[in-house]
Amino acid sequence: MNNLFREKPLAFPGNSPQTTMNYYRLKCLKQSSQEQNEILIARLAEVGFESFEETDTHILAYIPEKDFRENLTDDIAYCRKTSPEITFIPEQNWNAAWESNYPPVWIADRCYIYAPFHQKHPEAEFNILVHPKMAFGTAHHETTAQMIELMLEEDFTGKTVLDMGCGTGVLSILASLKGAKQVDAVDNDTWSYNNTEENSKANQIENITPVLGDASFLEDKTATYDIILANINKNILLRDMPAYVQALKSGGKIFFSGFYDSDLSDIKTKAGHLRLQYKSHRTKNKWVAAVFIKN
Repeated sequence: MNNLFREKPLAFPGNSPQTTMNYYRLKCLKQSSQEQNEILIARLAEVGFESFEETDTHILAYIPEKDFRENLTDDIAYCRKTSPEITFIPEQNWNAAWESNYPPVWIADRCYIYAPFHQKHPEAEFNILVHPKMAFGTAHHETTAQMIELMLEEDFTGKTVLDMGCGTGVLSILASLKGAKQVDAVDNDTWSYNNTEENSKANQIENITPVLGDASFLEDKTATYDIILANINKNILLRDMPAYVQALKSGGKIFFSGFYDSDLSDIKTKAGHLRLQYKSHRTKNKWVAAVFIKN
């Protein structure tokens, strides 16, 4: 699943060692809702923009000079209407800029998510090495962080786990470190698929199976998983929830995130229709992570 909302800070263009390249930056005002911003980012990605950054007021999108052309965004209605600012960004070491803006993450005094240019935390119960690249899920965003907090309270020993919209694979890796028997990590984004595979190897994890796909992967899976992790967005969660429930064992748990507190009632209603019982949730900056149990 493409996780269309993005972590802060985001990856800068070309974040491989000593990467230098000319880029163009598109700067446009944010829209009135997060969902609209997610759709805009998705449309920009479709026409070739490869890195995104969000400020309080703007979305910044970067595209390599070789892929840029005039009128590139003419078929995106919002861009036609607002005439975003286009700036040429000359060659520089993007990797150095990216590293300087990417801090490690320390969650619940137990889990430490760090990049290759950081050191492990000596007091962390779980140290997770992440090569963030273009994939969502570095734990800077409230949704990922809250999912990790909930997971730290859960027993994964011997469990089969599904991670939908896996991004970097950080949730899959934590599930494995907490004793999961097998983890299927699914994402329809090639960056995420490759990044999950890379990060699993970096953490010496062998029981994570990356899958390039979407909820159709679950069509032939009935009562397969003990725990499902789905950190995506409201619309995809509502659309694919029946497939998740079919693949979840009786008594199994689903961890949902990627939506606002104002959306929780819709998630609860849909879940109730599918025999999912609400257990608990937590909120941070209006973002929600919630747990449901299959009756």
